[in-house]
Amino acid sequence: MKIAVMGTGGTGGYFGGLLAHAGHEVTFIARGAHLEAIRRRGLSVESSQSGSFVAPGRAVEDASVIGEQELILFTVKMYQNGPAIEAIRPIVGRNTVILTLQNGIDNWQQLAATFGEERVMIGSVYLEGRVVEPGLVSQGGPGTCDFGEVRPGITQRGRDLCQVFADAGWRVELHENMMGMLWKKFSYIAGAATVCAATGSVYGEMRDIPESRALISGVVQEALNVGRARGDPIMYDSHDWAMESLDRFPAEGRASLAKDFMEGRPVELEGLTGVIIRMGRETGVPTPLNDALYGILKPWELRNANAMPGP
Repeated sequence: MKIAVMGTGGTGGYFGGLLAHAGHEVTFIARGAHLEAIRRRGLSVESSQSGSFVAPGRAVEDASVIGEQELILFTVKMYQNGPAIEAIRPIVGRNTVILTLQNGIDNWQQLAATFGEERVMIGSVYLEGRVVEPGLVSQGGPGTCDFGEVRPGITQRGRDLCQVFADAGWRVELHENMMGMLWKKFSYIAGAATVCAATGSVYGEMRDIPESRALISGVVQEALNVGRARGDPIMYDSHDWAMESLDRFPAEGRASLAKDFMEGRPVELEGLTGVIIRMGRETGVPTPLNDALYGILKPWELRNANAMPGP
């Protein structure tokens, strides 16, 4: 397949790297030193699940030079959606599938508004991935992927892509109710990651302290309440799944959101807590715990943004 990876970080680098390693015609869209390193020697991947390998493939900054693609893995941070959507516009054709593998719950809507819902599929990944140095990405954790259609049901294109992914070494599952799965992960991250950032704690600390555990539980429940009010297909076990996921996370680990806050980077606060608050207002669902966390973290987000160097 002709495949483009829009956002060659930990997620796009790992899953796109597996596809390139399996022989697909993969183009990595990147920039700066990371781009130059991939051009010189390919993309190096160090994976706790798949071992170490070098993924061949083309690397470009300007996607318009590669022509229409059959599949686009859309794996940028949520705050980069606007420019990234414009960047892939020249490579989206009539039969292109855009698979978003991002945090958040409304990325697919932003893509659908530009390219049409029929071109968009949704997914969730479970891994600890990052760019270690230019040209090298690492993958830790489970390294799994769930994906499916925006609307409930299994399609032939989903089956076909699942086979392609599995043949390339993805640990992947195709879901009939992927939107429900997406809400599971979204509510979990919205609770655990924001409390991790706000408290400056590791997972073992915040889940063992009754008050912080109750806060996470409450934030998760508010998010699920919003989803139900929107009419989305929330699964009955979503809250329990989120809390079980909290308990499975390494005790000394920190959420990537917390790491981004602490390292002075841009953060995905608006795509997590900000979206819950907005959707809560739209549906008339109270979100007091999310409101409080947003008020705590927003000044920090702005400090990080103001400290970033200009273009």
